Amino acid sequence: MSYLKVKRLMDIILSACALVALSVIFLIIVTAIKLESKGPVLFKQKRVGMNKEHFYILKFRTMRIDTPKDTPTHLLDNPDQWITKVGKFLRKTSLDELPQIINIFKGEMSIIGPRPALWNQYDLIAERDAHKANDVPVGLTGWAQINGRDELAIKVKAKLDGEYVKKIGIMMDTKCFFGTIFSVLKSDGVIEGKTAEEANT
Repeated sequence: MSYLKVKRLMDIILSACALVALSVIFLIIVTAIKLESKGPVLFKQKRVGMNKEHFYILKFRTMRIDTPKDTPTHLLDNPDQWITKVGKFLRKTSLDELPQIINIFKGEMSIIGPRPALWNQYDLIAERDAHKANDVPVGLTGWAQINGRDELAIKVKAKLDGEYVKKIGIMMDTKCFFGTIFSVLKSDGVIEGKTAEEANT
């Protein structure tokens, strides 16, 4: 059995368990979002998956419903004005990403893999092509996520995704999984409204 098949089996088991175990946390977050602002609880956005197939990623909504669509946060003018108070907490703790467990269960994503690009991030998609990073399942977290996240320039991010592809396996996925836990606890690499170049100036 190839590793990708084993990886998919683990994704199904772990995501199913996570949905049950985190159901109370889901309920608390849903309630907090509804109490603060009008609009849907979940945010759907077209992303690029394995083999560049499009799917709709799920997140807890962290921004106002009148926020410009399909625009990366760092490209918005004064992004803080669009993010809700609950949203700031969810983003800082990465809890806004939890609904992607549903994407994982459905087979649109994996737990570990390159983060899915926006459908219109053509530069990132092209760079990933050069590193064959569009040929593996996209993930909730990955090698690039624990090595810089929002701080990374596109070329660097794609190169790290390529490194993941070359080393894909149980050891690499385990390293990414535990590395993510440490990164989230330290809030590493989260920069609202800044590009990698702006973050370093």
